[in-house]
Amino acid sequence: MAQIQGLAAHAAGAELLPLKYDPGKLGAHEVEIEITHCGVCHSDLHLIANDWGISQFPFIPGHEIIGTVAALGAEVRSLELGQRVGLGWQSNSCGQCEWCMKGQENLCASSEGTCVHRHGGYADRVRANARFVVPIPDVLPSEQAAPLLCGGITVYNPMRINGVNPSSRVGVVGIGGLGHLAIQFARVFGAHVTAFSTTLAKEDEAKALGAHHFVNSRESKAMKEVAGTLDFLLTTVNADQDWGAYLQSLRPNGALWFVGVPPSPVCIHAFPLISGLRTIGGSPVGSPFQLREMLDVAARHGVKATTELFPMDKANEAIEKVKKSKVRYRAVLAN
Repeated sequence: MAQIQGLAAHAAGAELLPLKYDPGKLGAHEVEIEITHCGVCHSDLHLIANDWGISQFPFIPGHEIIGTVAALGAEVRSLELGQRVGLGWQSNSCGQCEWCMKGQENLCASSEGTCVHRHGGYADRVRANARFVVPIPDVLPSEQAAPLLCGGITVYNPMRINGVNPSSRVGVVGIGGLGHLAIQFARVFGAHVTAFSTTLAKEDEAKALGAHHFVNSRESKAMKEVAGTLDFLLTTVNADQDWGAYLQSLRPNGALWFVGVPPSPVCIHAFPLISGLRTIGGSPVGSPFQLREMLDVAARHGVKATTELFPMDKANEAIEKVKKSKVRYRAVLAN
């Protein structure tokens, strides 16, 4: 097999530089994907900076990958050469533990991240276990579909876990890379959607995406007005907030759900949880089955990421724009 070429972080916080590596012999259950598009996710930025302390350098980032099947392992029967496919955050799991057997591979303790301790999608090709490589519906353009493979499933999965439906009143905190997809999926499920943002200029965009109501979360009066109105509140932001105020926005049996990671511990008084049977939770991406389901829903209901396209060799430029929140709403690299 020929060497794979990509752009790698060689040290924490360093700009990406070219890297070639030998992927070795293709495993029996592996697929090699010729990459056409790869989303730039905030998780890539955290891995490049080693914010989570799990990065091993050098490594090629990227885990919102779309491309075509270039090679199939001897035991792979589920995919065909030349087929358009996607690969998200996860590239393998043990396949044998309690969680894998339940179809919750995203909870496997031996889960393998697509660009954690291995090379990811800012490259010409990538490999993964075939179970985690999913077909892309024909109607979804690759550029708009790539961010669904991490950003999309990250917001879709909690809505399914919490049973969001046409009777639900859903809030989405943060109208960015995750939030703009969450609003669309909540509308697809028939929910009444309230968007929360500190950026007043995003009101028109939030409503164009499907939000019925917009709340400037910096205004205490506006926050008090939504107290006791929501069944499910999804927070997508990586910033500290007045979590007590958000908890107060929930109706009895409501859930405050985290998919963004604030820098400080989340401090909440227990009484609102007890008095209203409210819960706090969080979730990581989703299983391969959920990925397929989410892509089917997106295809049938027209859910698409709002993207800005960059050539693969401009990855550093894309990363800088994402860092400065200058991209509406997801950056995507194209070979």
